[in-house]
Amino acid sequence: MSYSKGDMVSVLDEDITGTVVSAKANKVTVETEDGFLLDFDASELVRITHGNAMLDNSIDTKNIAAIVAEKESVKRKTTKRVKPKERAQHALEVDLHINKLVPSTKGMSNYDMLNLQLETAKHKLEFAMAKRLQRLVFIHGVGEGVLKLELETLLRRYDGIKFYEANYQKYGLGATEVYFLQN
Repeated sequence: MSYSKGDMVSVLDEDITGTVVSAKANKVTVETEDGFLLDFDASELVRITHGNAMLDNSIDTKNIAAIVAEKESVKRKTTKRVKPKERAQHALEVDLHINKLVPSTKGMSNYDMLNLQLETAKHKLEFAMAKRLQRLVFIHGVGEGVLKLELETLLRRYDGIKFYEANYQKYGLGATEVYFLQN
């Protein structure tokens, strides 16, 4: 596009407008609104006419409605389908070690510690049943086996569950896995 002296132009990639002072081949000298003289390539400029008719013609008004409609349309979120086998791989793990439940056992008897551990197990068991979880793992440790025996006694009181030793590779001998039988 050729420019002549006195044309109003705007720079494409910058917020600069001004008047053409001289135009030689592809080099155009523009006096900005602030009074600076700047040189630009002819391809970097756009001629401004009254009412910006030149700019208005460069925008396709038919596509604007389509673009607005596309932006306003509600896009449906896609959710990843989880297979039952993958869902069953993750289980809620509850560590019943006393040092994980309270900051200090000072002033607590063995009876108090065991009751706290069993109450925690009972609470987590009922939570898992309410949330319809498939599996729950109680980490109780090996020790003398008192907590494990009491935990098994607690689990026998519930219908609709199976319990057994948890995965040996992951937990060792000190964990019991509870499986909830669901319809």
